[in-house]
Amino acid sequence: MSEATAQPETLLAVEDLVVEYPVATGTFRAVDSVSFSVSRGATVAIVGESGCGKSTIAKSIVRLLTPTSGRIVIGDTDIAQLSERALRPFRSRVQMVFQDPYGSLDPHLTAVDIVGEPLRLQGVRAKNARAKKSAELMDRVGLPSTALHRRPAEFSGGQRQRIGIARALASGPEILVCDEATSALDVSVQAQVLDLLREIQKDTGLTYVFISHNLGVVREISETVVVMSKGRVVESGSTAEVLAHPREPYTQAPRAAALDPTAMVGIKPRHVLSRQAAAPQQTESTPSLAEQSSAARSVGASS
Repeated sequence: MSEATAQPETLLAVEDLVVEYPVATGTFRAVDSVSFSVSRGATVAIVGESGCGKSTIAKSIVRLLTPTSGRIVIGDTDIAQLSERALRPFRSRVQMVFQDPYGSLDPHLTAVDIVGEPLRLQGVRAKNARAKKSAELMDRVGLPSTALHRRPAEFSGGQRQRIGIARALASGPEILVCDEATSALDVSVQAQVLDLLREIQKDTGLTYVFISHNLGVVREISETVVVMSKGRVVESGSTAEVLAHPREPYTQAPRAAALDPTAMVGIKPRHVLSRQAAAPQQTESTPSLAEQSSAARSVGASS
């Protein structure tokens, strides 16, 4: 008799998450009863229009803000309402890669100091030890040793994002929250950063929460997807199934645009999501990032 297949361990579970912000007329509910989970070593993508609550969820998971209600369970511990003191052991377990690869880096620090700062906070006091570990992390993300003593302004956007990834890895996290980590990069650099993230996940078993507007990116990086609109989940499931056979018109709209690159000239994926246009058909597959790049080049050549 064969043994039953072991179920993947759930590392992160978000349950009935609610986040409200005070406004002049009372409160604004940015996230409304959102639930999802992700297994250790897997990737969940969260997609939706600007203002739908994606980044608020990301900030809640890393506890840059405190949710109004609901649970954020890492392992066996609900961190949603923990005090700052109680949170300290979890800070190193959950790290974030931000959307703006320049604004998220201190312009006055060199790359070696930026990457080494989490190590200092973890108690690595010896400067030489921090520099050695930082150099290893920089090499891990594909940056040469000659880059160690340069400042953010001396790097390209893709290189800055690699520094941001190296910094996030410095504390040895279990969960990496990528908040639009590739949206500020051009398509070829996006592909390079996605390849790097996949390679790191394969080597380390990291769990990703990946925020994006781009369904091509989502297809490349995630196993499951959560589609949001106006603070609520409108559709979720395996990435392959949701992208191949979207049930909701809101999900069909960006997929239809991805199938017709001419519709994307001069606009961004988040604009398509905002329009919530219905897709004409559901039988074709969503183009990958490489296919979108090739199609966009063809459109540019013919115009």
